[in-house]
Amino acid sequence: MVVEAVGGWLTNSLALLADAGHMLTDVAALALALGAMWMCERSAPPEKTYGYYRLEILAALLNAVILIVISLAIVYEAYERVQQPPQVRGREMMVIALGGLLVNGLGAAFLHRARHESLNMRGAFLHVLSDGLGSIGALVAGGLIWARGWYLADPAISFMTAGLIIVCAWRLLKEAVNILMEATPAHIDIAGVERAIRSVPGIRDVHDLHVWTITSGKDALSAHVILADDHVSPKDVLHGIRVRLREAYGIEHVTIQIETPDFEEEEIHF
Repeated sequence: MVVEAVGGWLTNSLALLADAGHMLTDVAALALALGAMWMCERSAPPEKTYGYYRLEILAALLNAVILIVISLAIVYEAYERVQQPPQVRGREMMVIALGGLLVNGLGAAFLHRARHESLNMRGAFLHVLSDGLGSIGALVAGGLIWARGWYLADPAISFMTAGLIIVCAWRLLKEAVNILMEATPAHIDIAGVERAIRSVPGIRDVHDLHVWTITSGKDALSAHVILADDHVSPKDVLHGIRVRLREAYGIEHVTIQIETPDFEEEEIHF
């Protein structure tokens, strides 16, 4: 980060300065991701029955917002430079960008496998990956400036890098917001879940079905199930529901309210 900041100032390169600024936010973003992971390992206190799982989602949300704000700032500065392209020292810019690319490549390699473990880890991976894209952009821009004297390459590459970062950050932001809104997880077919529950012997109807995500990789389900008649074993029904949901959808956290056939009529009368 320091090398790219100093190098960007010396070479007058927006692409390098933008990448250095992005790296500065990465220090805070990765620290935020690490802190959220540490908090999630703490036991749940009585006033927070789900514990601190949602901190991972909040960290991912904040990281996505930071990425978008930085990208918009890069776009604004690039637009200013398109009007009056300043001279940039392309060869030195390439050397510095290459060093940044190597460092970001190592960071991305370390986080690549873990990016599917949680939304928080994916946010950290996207930060490092977007840094790598910035370094690649600066490398390409430096080459064009050095070889052809095309100073517009610096803001042009900055536009492209900012656009790629915004696309990735928007997806992360959308997923984090969906989790906070307790929307049905994207990989869950809610109609299929209802059919799976209804297929369990002894069930007449299902209502108030909800599926949501507590944190990445931890889905939960609640539903009201009406038994076919009074002779059906609630224990067998519950076992059947849990087995089918676990095998078909991997849902382990299940809360089922068992109701008798005349339960709704009694509720209405009450």
